[in-house]
Amino acid sequence: MTALTLSTAAAPGLRADAIVIGVAKGAASTSGGLVVAPGAEAVDKAYDGKLAGVLETLGASGAEGEVTKLPAPAGFKAPLVVAVGLGAEPEDPKDGAYDGEALRKAAGVAARALAGSKKAAFALPLGDAGDVGAVAEGVLLGAYAFDAYKGNGNNAQDKKKNGKAPLAEAALLGGKPRDKEHKAAIERATAVSEELNRARDLINTPPNDLNPESFAAIVSAAAKEHGIKVQVLDEKALTKGGYGGILGVGSGSAAGPRLVKLTYTSSKAAKHLAFVGKGITYDSGGISLKPAGHNETMKCDMSGAAAVFAAVVAAARIGLDVNVTGWLALAENMPSGSAVRPGDVLRMYSGKTVEVLNTDAEGRLVLADALWAASQEKPDAIVDVATLTGAMVLALGNRTFGVMANDDAFRSAIVEAAEEVGEASWPMPLPEHLRKGMDSPTADIANMGERMGGGLVAGLFLREFVGEGITWGHLDIAGPAFNEGGPFGYTPKGGTGSAVRTLVRLAELTASGDLG
Repeated sequence: MTALTLSTAAAPGLRADAIVIGVAKGAASTSGGLVVAPGAEAVDKAYDGKLAGVLETLGASGAEGEVTKLPAPAGFKAPLVVAVGLGAEPEDPKDGAYDGEALRKAAGVAARALAGSKKAAFALPLGDAGDVGAVAEGVLLGAYAFDAYKGNGNNAQDKKKNGKAPLAEAALLGGKPRDKEHKAAIERATAVSEELNRARDLINTPPNDLNPESFAAIVSAAAKEHGIKVQVLDEKALTKGGYGGILGVGSGSAAGPRLVKLTYTSSKAAKHLAFVGKGITYDSGGISLKPAGHNETMKCDMSGAAAVFAAVVAAARIGLDVNVTGWLALAENMPSGSAVRPGDVLRMYSGKTVEVLNTDAEGRLVLADALWAASQEKPDAIVDVATLTGAMVLALGNRTFGVMANDDAFRSAIVEAAEEVGEASWPMPLPEHLRKGMDSPTADIANMGERMGGGLVAGLFLREFVGEGITWGHLDIAGPAFNEGGPFGYTPKGGTGSAVRTLVRLAELTASGDLG
């Protein structure tokens, strides 16, 4: 992973492969042309104050995600200047404060553009420790590459032939190495980004190498490394405990299901959060087989469990004063002679019975068992994360996740937390009239309801399995969990690690007493 350093060195004398600077579209109060962002004063001076004009001549506009490269001026030890767009300049240029997400995206774009480089100096605006953290996150997330299956998997030379290595080192110019807040920002960004990238690795791993058992083994090893208690329930334990939802979904696969519990505790904690993640390591749809063209990316159906895993480990690494329990409901949904059938009735861990009308609505079944298990510990709040419904993608697109909750204030708090860390989300309702559509003549509830509003129906189903009086939120990340298009900002193609940063932020707010 890219090494980060804070540096007070002047850009001209720094030995690096490139100097990264920010440029923006001028505010309305100025000429509206291209402006060089704070942090790049030394670079601009070396161009006799005409850097903006030079960049405009090269076609730069300051738009988000735009990269313009030009030779470094005489006297610089770095041979290259990389100008990256920050979008619109702050309305009050004197304030100089750029949005943290704009900095994060710019740093990510630059880090990806500099793949193959050994060292780059980032001379982006660093107004405070928050900016330091944003740029650091952008660099670490933007430099991400998944190359485990390139070449023979071990030979570095083989991998190099298949693509450039990630940027090796990034120096954040203007950062203060001895400043406690700046150091803490780097440490937090490193912990969160490393765990988020671990989640991306898991999501990108092909399903022939990642099944419930191997997923549980990876989680167990990481948990022990970071002092987190771990408990793994296998088929025998799940059967004994009556986890009918998880067992039913996993019944068609040769790879048995698992329920993994991660427990991070702090001696100073006053609150307890539970995170629950959907972990379908491959989703064929089961007997209700998915049509051609809908199977190819279904290794990503465990993105919710990966996010929960990453968030719990990140909370432990940061040392947050809150107790966090993670529940990973792991199964592979396959068709076979032993698979659950449409029309079957499952008795869930809660004791409720569910008529399975569609075996491709399996995520809610494994989550139902995990939600009820989490509820037994009476946490202050439960948040589940899942690539749950195609309906949510239709509603919100590929970059925004939906947020539902049994408490309006908690739903708003989740949306605000997501916005703080730069994750796009949108509050969604739980209309009571849609609940009737899941009435079953055979069981307590069916796993399907009305087709229209399917994402909301799924949320209403999950609500049935949350313990009475417990605050609960549901994140449907079906859209942003896996990027099938080209990379953008600090987001790569493939697994994205969606919701990890939102969960970590919720844990931080809970620890500080600012979340309920």
